[in-house]
Amino acid sequence: KLFIQDLQFKKVPVRVYQPTAPSDGRRRGIIFFHGGGWVFGSLDTYEKVCRYIARESESVVVSVEYRLAPEHKYPAAYEDCLNATLHFMKNIEHYGVDPAHIIVSGDSAGGNLAAAVSQTLASRSDLPKLRAQILIYPGLQALDFNLPSYQQNRAVPLLLRERAAFFALQYLNGDASHVEEVLEGSHIPADVRLKYRKWVSADNIPEEFKVRGVKTLVPTDCIAEVYESVKRFCEPNLCPLLAEDAIVLQQPESFILTCEYDVLRDDGLLYKKRLEDNGVPVTWYHIEDGFHGIISLHDYCGFSFPAGKRGLDSIVNFIKGL
Repeated sequence: KLFIQDLQFKKVPVRVYQPTAPSDGRRRGIIFFHGGGWVFGSLDTYEKVCRYIARESESVVVSVEYRLAPEHKYPAAYEDCLNATLHFMKNIEHYGVDPAHIIVSGDSAGGNLAAAVSQTLASRSDLPKLRAQILIYPGLQALDFNLPSYQQNRAVPLLLRERAAFFALQYLNGDASHVEEVLEGSHIPADVRLKYRKWVSADNIPEEFKVRGVKTLVPTDCIAEVYESVKRFCEPNLCPLLAEDAIVLQQPESFILTCEYDVLRDDGLLYKKRLEDNGVPVTWYHIEDGFHGIISLHDYCGFSFPAGKRGLDSIVNFIKGL
């Protein structure tokens, strides 16, 4: 049911999935950035997910093989995703895609990249406006690794709390030697923390997500040399949750999927609040019995989780409703 081809968009490898059935009009075009902590993942590991989305939503899906850390540090992955998206947007007539129905999407690190690309495109007047963004348990900030979801799910597979910090550091500068300081919060000065507190704070997490227990932790004093090495964590292209309101309010209609047993749950909840506070329509799907990575395990090596299938179907339903 799909015509699949491997191509290059601006020297970035991509895999394009096109439904073969005749279509009444132009199709939706979905750009997908895979997860894997910016360190793992490939076109092949997300083959089943992309096939499912393309087939079930009858959309053209472009899966992007961006460069991985630590060999390729930030902003390499972001730049590859942006360049592949720009190429697709400028050449959509080749793929029978409606310019009014282009969607960026991704899971985990790919959700981070989708949010960053969407924010970058908001100010471009020379291109079609994105129709939507789909963020599947995205990682969106690296200031606070002690939010309630980080405390509650610190040892829950597939993404442990210390691994989340490790991956963020690998992406940032290919060096995770300061992971302990980042986990303690001594990588961010008090004034910077205060500046972003209105957006990155447990106070903005609904109370029902705190019932599994939360401690109020005071960050240790900032270590200047650590902050010097990680201060780019304050750049929205790396941590989209820190973008200014002027950018956030320009975001397209958004779909955010979160899982209860996931350290990144609260990143998604905080961005949901920011988008809604700025008048952006948000469809939120929360998997109560879900864990980080559950979508990527759909039909993976012969096993699957019903909760992951529900999540994937919620994404397809959102796409079909656009």
